[in-house]
Amino acid sequence: MISFQEALHIILQNKGNYPNEKVALVNTLGRVLKEDLYTDRDFPPYNRVTMDGIAIQYDSYAKGQRGFKIEGVAAAGAPQLSLVDPTRCVEVMTGAMLPAKADTVIRYEDLDIHNGQANIMDESLLRGKNIHKQAEDRQKGALVVASNTLIRPAEIGIAATIGKTHIDVAMQPKTIILSTGDELIDIGDTPLPHQIRRSNVFQIQTILAQQNLDSAVKHLADNLEQIKEELADLLEKYDLIILSGGVSKGKFDFLPRALEELGVQKLFHKVKQRPGKPFWFGKATNAKKTIVFALPGNPVSSFLCTHRYILPWLRASLGLPEQQLPYAKLTESYLFKPDLTYFLQVKVSYDEKGRILATPVTGNGSGDLANLSNANAFLQLPEGRSVFRKGGVYPLIFY
Repeated sequence: MISFQEALHIILQNKGNYPNEKVALVNTLGRVLKEDLYTDRDFPPYNRVTMDGIAIQYDSYAKGQRGFKIEGVAAAGAPQLSLVDPTRCVEVMTGAMLPAKADTVIRYEDLDIHNGQANIMDESLLRGKNIHKQAEDRQKGALVVASNTLIRPAEIGIAATIGKTHIDVAMQPKTIILSTGDELIDIGDTPLPHQIRRSNVFQIQTILAQQNLDSAVKHLADNLEQIKEELADLLEKYDLIILSGGVSKGKFDFLPRALEELGVQKLFHKVKQRPGKPFWFGKATNAKKTIVFALPGNPVSSFLCTHRYILPWLRASLGLPEQQLPYAKLTESYLFKPDLTYFLQVKVSYDEKGRILATPVTGNGSGDLANLSNANAFLQLPEGRSVFRKGGVYPLIFY
């Protein structure tokens, strides 16, 4: 049995390596960028008016002139106008090109306009006001988004601005999630007293979907030969296999044996943690080098292991940096005697100083699925201690 830190290290050392693919920009939200994006023109590409009003030459104002006859109107999207007479002005709209020979914009709120003349009421006007200058944000050819960036709406907006209809992103590993156990039935079926509905696979599938990773689901009966036959086929088709249940020491926990007989190298089995102690991790020796996460069947265990191990592995495999966890402050003392890393379910709140507070939410162990809804995070308590006092600060895993 290895420590939590050792388990996470082994998992990150065995990250996947997947090719890139070119995807339509509108379908890239949540994907990982695999090319550098450069500006194809200055940002902004021209001196841009930022307020509706008038454009003038500031020198006329500095000489004491306050009334300016309007000689034209510059609309957004129209070609650039020119201020012909420095003692006059051009009406300008937000987003318009600043007229040539003008250098200052006065908003309508600071004007009194009558009979085609704008009178300036602002006595503190500064040169260059209300103008977003050409190339002020980025010059043409500048790196604007680097490769290995998670694509958010901001990055999609930037890519659209530079004319990228398609971009290179990391290809997601082809993934399947498998449940095991003859006690499990489909969601829509009515369980007998000795049966329960499948939930872990859908819980895990949804966690992965939040990372824009599509996955298939399948159920395996508690039959060693059938499990081996199914897994042999799936190992050739999938890059990532996630199993739920069947990894403990029960008579029908066939997965470790089946995986070993199929040539999947066990990298570890059992971690000094709660929940999730029976966790198994390995890599196939096939051409795909399929990664296998075999999670405990208890719902809280599989839920925690997906967040604490599979998501960091996925980030590393797609080229994202390791995510730094925030820290939270315990609002009350907590006692946990076993010498294990303990992932305490907590409810998060915030105090007036902006600190994250974690209040323990006591459930009935790793089988208490309903308690996950009462909490919204795990607080990672280190092994080697049994008393965790109020005010202590520990890593936090939001879910």
